Amino acid sequence: MSIENKYRVHEVAKDFGVDTKDITDVMAEYFTAPKNHMQVLENDELNLIFDYMTKKHPVDNMEEVLNQQAAQRKAPTTQVVRQQPMGRNQKQDRRDSRRQEQKRDNKPETKPENKKQEQQSAAPQEKKFNDKKKNRRPAKPHEQRQILRPQGSGEEATSTVTTEETKQQPKGKQIHRVDTRGAGNVNLDRYDDRIDALVPQKADRMKSGKQKITRKADARRPFSNKRRQEEQEKMKRLQRQQELKKIQLKVMIPDEINVGELASRLKRTAADVIKELLKLGVMANISQTIDFDTAAIVAEEMGAKVEKEVHVTIEEKLFDESEDKEENLEPRSPVIVVMGHVDHGKTSLLDCIRKTDVAAGEAGGITQHIGAYRVKVSGRPITFLDTPGHAAFTSMRARGAKITDIAILVVAADDGIMPQTVEAINHAKAAEIPIIVAVNKIDKENADPDRVLQQLTEYGLVPEEWGGETIVCKISAKQGIGIENLLEMVLLTADMQELKANPNRQAKGAVIEAKLDRGRGPVATVLVQNGTLHAGDTVIAGKAVGRVRVMTDERGRKLENAGPSVPVEIIGLGEVPDAGDIFYAVDNERMARELVEQRKEKEKEERNKAMQKVTLENLFDTIQQGNMKELNIIIKADVMGSVEAVRSSLLKLSNEEVRVNVIHGAVGAINESDVMLAAASNAIIVGFNVRPERAAADSAHDQDVEIRLYRVIYDCIEEMEQAMKGMLDPKFKEVVVGHAEIRQTFKVSGVGTIAGAYVQDGKIVRACEVRIVRDGIVIHEGHLNSLKRFKDDAKEVAAGYECGMGIENYNDLKEGDIIESFVMEQIKP
Repeated sequence: MSIENKYRVHEVAKDFGVDTKDITDVMAEYFTAPKNHMQVLENDELNLIFDYMTKKHPVDNMEEVLNQQAAQRKAPTTQVVRQQPMGRNQKQDRRDSRRQEQKRDNKPETKPENKKQEQQSAAPQEKKFNDKKKNRRPAKPHEQRQILRPQGSGEEATSTVTTEETKQQPKGKQIHRVDTRGAGNVNLDRYDDRIDALVPQKADRMKSGKQKITRKADARRPFSNKRRQEEQEKMKRLQRQQELKKIQLKVMIPDEINVGELASRLKRTAADVIKELLKLGVMANISQTIDFDTAAIVAEEMGAKVEKEVHVTIEEKLFDESEDKEENLEPRSPVIVVMGHVDHGKTSLLDCIRKTDVAAGEAGGITQHIGAYRVKVSGRPITFLDTPGHAAFTSMRARGAKITDIAILVVAADDGIMPQTVEAINHAKAAEIPIIVAVNKIDKENADPDRVLQQLTEYGLVPEEWGGETIVCKISAKQGIGIENLLEMVLLTADMQELKANPNRQAKGAVIEAKLDRGRGPVATVLVQNGTLHAGDTVIAGKAVGRVRVMTDERGRKLENAGPSVPVEIIGLGEVPDAGDIFYAVDNERMARELVEQRKEKEKEERNKAMQKVTLENLFDTIQQGNMKELNIIIKADVMGSVEAVRSSLLKLSNEEVRVNVIHGAVGAINESDVMLAAASNAIIVGFNVRPERAAADSAHDQDVEIRLYRVIYDCIEEMEQAMKGMLDPKFKEVVVGHAEIRQTFKVSGVGTIAGAYVQDGKIVRACEVRIVRDGIVIHEGHLNSLKRFKDDAKEVAAGYECGMGIENYNDLKEGDIIESFVMEQIKP
């Protein structure tokens, strides 16, 4: 509550109808005693006094109090008019009137007839006086005088006669006065009703203009009404708070909430919430976000009951992640990936399996670009994945896509375990899939399968022959030895895993490979892991969404349905998804497109966050990075897996001085937009198994944009390394050429001091760098300005000869100084 005017101790006591001492005692008990009754009270002191007086003076029956106040208003009151100072003439008139009063009091009582006549004569005189009074202007205060006479009952009656009337009357004429002693019989209620009827009209007139307040009591009255209204509002507010305390407030709080929003939900002010946060040691403003735990503690401190608010995301609405019931599950075929070191026979093994498939009666071969195919072994289908290298497999695992069920690790019997083999073992273990080791090339003369088994134990793969759990098959992909046994082991391992899926639900799976086809648009190879994918389904994969227009198998045949563990190629996505993205078949296409927009926005925000802002902590690192050079690269490839592989390989080339920055990577031919981006960002375009369009090639030639085309990734990495070496700052080393001793000095006007020196060792070369050494201390380092032998300029002076030397901008040369000659040679990176 705010009090705009000064409110003093005696005024508070008067408004409450108590003594000033009572208010002083309350102040002394809870605050400090006031100095005197004129002390101005503060807001908190007034609030305390109001609360105290409200509690200590309760009213049992409010109706009775209101009736008493109404009776007091209706009771007649005697008005005592303050006498004005009288002049000389007024005093004389006062004396004359007193003499007349005494004479009349001394006269004997008149008869009733005379009295009746007197009343009759007085009646018209009184009427005449009242009519005259109505027509006359109101007398001013200094024009009035008062005559007080005692009545028979002991009360005072007031008779007012204006001085103006007195002046107008002649001296000898009798003065008529009105007897007001019988005024007690006047019906005052009639006048009260008249006043009540006039008040609203007067109040309406006063609203339009300013009110002039002449008396201090009148000046205090409206503020007193305002204080009473504020008190009533405060009491209502306290009552509401007590009602809220009785009914505990329930608050729904999400994982993160704004301080202002929390205050709104708690029905409190933001200042109250910030105070509670300060008690917990949390500095927060009204727009800052706090977590659920902190908000819950604050809400409980304020007496609210907390419930966690659960937000249902678009993913939860779109995707059905419920567990399948056991009766709905059906057996599915295993998914196999073949891994191993380069030249250990992976491709040969796949070709051998394909021949086995053809020999079994299946028509057609393998469409390699799809990256996946199916073969039948003993009437049971097996899906093989041709993953594009380890980088793509790692990215799939990192995204949580458990694509394969079993990994075949191919190890050459003559080479043994190699670095890429170890990397493949780590990938398979991280994906938590069983490993079947295929020891290949056992038909070679220098093959040593036992050494391979020994090396496998070092990496936690103990063969079954040695009491372990790892299945090891000795094969020869060229000769076709052990292939049937290997496939039987694969089926046995799959049976042990009891692979099952529910075909009667919406499809879910992973993107194996994706590319941009000139005629068909974005093409994605996907593996259905659960459910069944139908032609015409709406599919969302990462940041790509679309409707399946055409669905084909590895032989190019159109399919209407694809069940679990079936790889298919789909057409109809809006853009090329990333390899390893999880795809879902959904019902609501509008919501799916909204989700894609959210994912794109989130990726953009993360990209902006990657641009680190400068703080005091990272200021030095940022300054150092400013000295670092950047090599911007744009990658275009035929398939998305190749883009990932090239990107990861080039990023590994970054070092302390040059940083590789891949600003764009996509599939398809090199177009004009790529050239424009390269020209704006000063980048190099790297094409992998793609060619530039004619318009793009012409634009690159005009804008001096370099386009490098490769078919082998190793050539790309090697050339990038060479380019980075060219960007390195050249490094120099100091090579001492020779030493010379100063034996005599000559001062030449206009030139300076010339040193006559004897070359001790090496040689002195013209325009080389020199260092002056005096008593073993270097006193100057500069440039050799001139070198002469006798009077002729010399290119160099060998050891054992004398020469004259002039040092650039240095003349403090003395006999006995040693001049050390050296050059700076560049070190090749």
